[in-house]
Amino acid sequence: MTDPSETHILVVDDDDRIRDLLKRFLEQRSFRVSVAEDAAKAQGKMRSMEFDLIVLDVMMPGMDGFELTQAVRETRETPILLLTARGEAEDRIKGLSLGADDYLAKPFEPEELVLRINSILRRMRPSATEPRKVRFGGFEFDISNGALNNGADRVRLTGGEETLLKALARTVGETVSRYDLSELTGGGERAVDVQMTRLRRKIELDPRQPVYLQTIRGEGYKLIADAIFED
Repeated sequence: MTDPSETHILVVDDDDRIRDLLKRFLEQRSFRVSVAEDAAKAQGKMRSMEFDLIVLDVMMPGMDGFELTQAVRETRETPILLLTARGEAEDRIKGLSLGADDYLAKPFEPEELVLRINSILRRMRPSATEPRKVRFGGFEFDISNGALNNGADRVRLTGGEETLLKALARTVGETVSRYDLSELTGGGERAVDVQMTRLRRKIELDPRQPVYLQTIRGEGYKLIADAIFED
């Protein structure tokens, strides 16, 4: 995982209280944070500093968040997460069509903001060499074809279970958020929990005390493997 302290985030919001709260919260999560109260100040900061991600309020006086997103995309590919009090589908579509990477409607839970930030940063990272197979306990999982074997026996997985296990196997030892997993499976986070429970029943000796498919409270899940095989 990328060290949050190496990630520089620009928060752009005309509301002093929200801007200060976001700065304080993200700094508590070890991110480096700069702030701007409007588009003009944000553009000034972008001319003098490099940012890994921009958290941008849509509803601002003067140049709004949509217009700033469009202006940023003319010169750079910095990831943008839009914040707005408006949750209408057309606003979300407009923001994404202008080049935003994600969209979060106010009010929101701060932890969800962090999950979405981490999701964007994960997608932007250059992909390292991925493992081809992982081994845990008596199981071996082939990521390329989704085959899970317990010794000589093939373990049948549903499509959702296979997707979850592939996501965890590609980042062995790292936490994958429930949000990211729900995006991969196309279901909600509750559906991810249900599928994880079923997957544990097929893998864990005691599903209530999992050794390999671990829950990271408030974040997501991770896979603990005994061995990793790369191409």
